[in-house]
Amino acid sequence: MTLDGRLLTGVSVLAAIVETGGFGRAGELLGITTSGVSRSLSRLEARVGVRLLDRTTRSVSLTEEGRRFYERVKPSMESIEEAASTATASAAVVQGRLRVNMDPLVMRLLANGRIGSILDAHPGLSLELLSREQIGDMVGEGVDVAVRFGEPVGVSLIARKIADLKLITVASPEYLKRTGRPSHPDKLQLHDCIYLRDPITSRPFSWEFHGKGGALTVKTRSRLCVSDASTMLSECLAGTGVAQVFSVVVRDMVQRGDLVELFPDWGEETFPLYALYPSRKNLPMKVRAFVDFIVDTVK
Repeated sequence: MTLDGRLLTGVSVLAAIVETGGFGRAGELLGITTSGVSRSLSRLEARVGVRLLDRTTRSVSLTEEGRRFYERVKPSMESIEEAASTATASAAVVQGRLRVNMDPLVMRLLANGRIGSILDAHPGLSLELLSREQIGDMVGEGVDVAVRFGEPVGVSLIARKIADLKLITVASPEYLKRTGRPSHPDKLQLHDCIYLRDPITSRPFSWEFHGKGGALTVKTRSRLCVSDASTMLSECLAGTGVAQVFSVVVRDMVQRGDLVELFPDWGEETFPLYALYPSRKNLPMKVRAFVDFIVDTVK
């Protein structure tokens, strides 16, 4: 016998009749009419091929076959109710395993001693963070949420913009000591710039500068192009060249003097950060809590 919706409904109706002692009270418990209870039970009896209840005008009682059937299905019904209660609790409480697909640069930002704060705040939560250049098949890989820079393109996912991050131009003190500090963005054509390849177009991102005077596109030169932002940042810190990075990622490095922001008057360009979900229906609290954590981190 295969399990289907009508069979499960019939078993639920049978359980309600046994627990309440009558068709009318079972209907009240389930929110259906007495005749609806009777029809559902009749369908169940036809399905299993035996009479499950003896009915009189005053009472109902399980037949011998019905008693054996009910004793077999009752533990399963209790397990289903327990599973439903657990799922309901998970929707209201931050708990369980959360699998997150993250842009490598976001991962670098969060891995800098910040993950512990969300785990401390939610003892029932466990995190699995995947550093991926591509989103991939979230459903197939069991990923709950992805965090990505840039406007989502060509993905059938629910996207929520969670921040607009400022893009700035930086270099290490060692690089500037060796080459001199450029006084204006257009002077970058005389410097070694580290290019970051756009994973969508496979071409380097263009270098733009936004300030109070408007937008400026600058022709730059480069002898190094990388496919991930973490490598770009590492090379910039090592003095290889100039890089454009998100201010929130390097603000601690700038404050410590590990990097120098080159053009503070031309740092108005922003780039969106998105959270992506497979579905917006019944979003678990653990996903909401993680997205809130990202928002607080990038402020």
